[in-house]
Parts: sequence; structure tokens; C-alpha cells
Amino acid sequence: MSTESISDRREHIRSISVTSLSALLGVAAALASMSITGDAATLDAAATDLRALMLVAGAILAQFILFDFTSIYGEDEFGAKHYLFIVFMTFSFWFVTWGILLTTAEAAA
Repeated sequence: MSTESISDRREHIRSISVTSLSALLGVAAALASMSITGDAATLDAAATDLRALMLVAGAILAQFILFDFTSIYGEDEFGAKHYLFIVFMTFSFWFVTWGILLTTAEAAA
């Protein structure tokens, strides 16, 4: 019984840490994207800048390296489902946050 609760707790902490890191790095990539493309003349010019996309790709790759280095998954297999979750969470947080930042910057100008 106690082994199950420890395993459940470890799984819960792992899922919280993976989700939190994906969300935080997605928002950080959006803020960095805004600082890079903030001087763009129009919203279209900022949205088509590939440097912003490279930032989010770098944030995603950094997570893979970080999870491998810290062995947060331990002996468990880090499968395709985990890769897709990290990519989806990071990209979606980046996309929504950067979209909000671009829209508010356009409205303020």
C-alpha cells in the first residue's frame, strides 16, 4: 500500500513539473519573441519572422535535454506521447501568449 502511494506521488510530481516547465518555457519564448519582433512595423511582419519560431523550437529542444539530464523520468520510458505533450504544451502557450502580446501592441500603437 505504501509503495503505491509513493509511486502515485512520484508520478504526480513528475506530471506537475513537466507541465509547469512546458508552460513557463512557452511563455518565456513568447516574451522573447515579442522582444525580438517588437520593433516590426506591422503585425504581419512580426508574425512572419522566423526568429520567433526558432525561439520556441529552442525552448522545446532545451526541455528534452533538461529532462534527459535530470532523469526526471527515471527508468520509465520517455515515449512519443511524452514528446508530443511537451511540444504541444510549449507551442500552445507560446502561440497564445505571443498572439496576445502582438494584439495588445498593435492596439496600443
